Amino acid sequence: MTNKPKILWVDDEIELLKPHILFLEGKGYRVEHCNNGYDALEMVQSDIYDLIILDEMMPGMTGLETLPRIKEIRPTTPVVMVTKSEEENIMDKAVGAKIADYIIKPVNPNQILLSIKKNIHQQQLVTEYTTADYRAEFGAISSSLASAATFADWCAIYRKLVGWDIELTESTDEGIRDILVFQRNEANNEFAKFVRKNYLDWINRRDADTPVMSHTLMKGQIFPIVDSSPKTTLLLIDNFRYDQWRSVAPLLQPLFDITQEDFYCSILPTATQYARNAIFAGLMPLGIDKVMPDKWLNDNDEGGKNLYEEEFFKRQMSSNGKTYKYSFDKLVRPEAGRRLIDEGLNRVFEADFSIIVYNFLDILSHARTETEIIRDLTEDEAAFRSLTRSWFEHSELFLLLRMLAERGHTVIITSDHGTIRVDNPIKIIGDRETSTNLRYKTGRNLNFNPKEMFVVTHPEEAQLPSSNITSTYVFAYNRDFYVYPNNTNQFVRYYKNTFQHGGISLEEMIVPFIVIKPKAW
Repeated sequence: MTNKPKILWVDDEIELLKPHILFLEGKGYRVEHCNNGYDALEMVQSDIYDLIILDEMMPGMTGLETLPRIKEIRPTTPVVMVTKSEEENIMDKAVGAKIADYIIKPVNPNQILLSIKKNIHQQQLVTEYTTADYRAEFGAISSSLASAATFADWCAIYRKLVGWDIELTESTDEGIRDILVFQRNEANNEFAKFVRKNYLDWINRRDADTPVMSHTLMKGQIFPIVDSSPKTTLLLIDNFRYDQWRSVAPLLQPLFDITQEDFYCSILPTATQYARNAIFAGLMPLGIDKVMPDKWLNDNDEGGKNLYEEEFFKRQMSSNGKTYKYSFDKLVRPEAGRRLIDEGLNRVFEADFSIIVYNFLDILSHARTETEIIRDLTEDEAAFRSLTRSWFEHSELFLLLRMLAERGHTVIITSDHGTIRVDNPIKIIGDRETSTNLRYKTGRNLNFNPKEMFVVTHPEEAQLPSSNITSTYVFAYNRDFYVYPNNTNQFVRYYKNTFQHGGISLEEMIVPFIVIKPKAW
């Protein structure tokens, strides 16, 4: 019994190719051969080959005639076409018939070997080389965790970790995947220490090391782009992470040039009520509560928490002396996207600055928690990325972006915060007024282990409002989530390995900020 790859070589001059066949057999391949298309079809019908090498010019049935009939029998078997001709129409026909590769005669045995490796061993080779590259960089990334001194340093680390996560998605080496998970956990633990040390300074004392944050994003990053572009659309996708951006970016590359791929820092809590309101108001939550108290609701207040985003934006635009003709659309259901395309695109196209808030990923995250089939489809980050790409490719959002490209709009793609898959329960005790979020809690009389979380005992220091005089905020680290002592096991089973937000992690706080411009303009 042998695991040697088996190759079929079809050529009317096969006798002249015996040295090449011996060369391949010496490299560990089994090579069977024939000298015409008819015999090739019989052999393909009765046996399975890992790869077929097919001469384009043969008497009787040519290679181009044989190829589609081979594909009918073995549609997934790679076929390498060998041809004397470099004529464009012949290559078009061969490529159109889905050949895996082609080689121009005279055939060099090393050319054949390279093509075989590319088509039979590609996954193995990619895994081996990618694994070796990551192992080589593992030490450098580990060293950078200890030396990271600025938010920009952490953005660089996060970019590398996401890159390796994507590179290793298809790896068959379980060991290397475990090492990456370990390193990512280590990175998040160190990032939590960094945030705990610096966050209050960022909020209260801006200096060169203070990153762009939710409440400074519009003035610092977005308005300058709008000022310099004839038409700009801000697309804010709730819960959108950098790895998800990387998964959909290839779909946009035929339409847009990516002119900026950067990050900004979400405020705490990394929750829509706080972070998105801060973006549109240009104020921290405490500032919103002071300036517009009738439009801010605390966690335990009844009513919608994000009802005034357009009003917040109008006030911020006016306070910065901007007079843009703008449009504002908030799409919280897929049918709202269809309705915008059917009924509202003129106002988007006519605006100097159009804002579209898209909530689908937030809905998908919650559906994953509540729906077993979605949970099964998104068992880890790679699966969640895949589902995100599939949704995006068939969504009204992608159609809308095509239309914006045709109209010459500069598009800013960002989010208010990301999400993280949680798996480590942390016990906390609170009264009935305590907020319900799994990644942060605010309330009075909270009982917890302060070593396990970031604690803000005076909310005004973090520019956060207080529901009462003794309110405290606590934020979970890494992949932790809060549970109460009552019904802990049931609670853990329900929420473990779900995607949540509100706390401190690379995935939640380091938010992608992407600028794309249409290729045709």
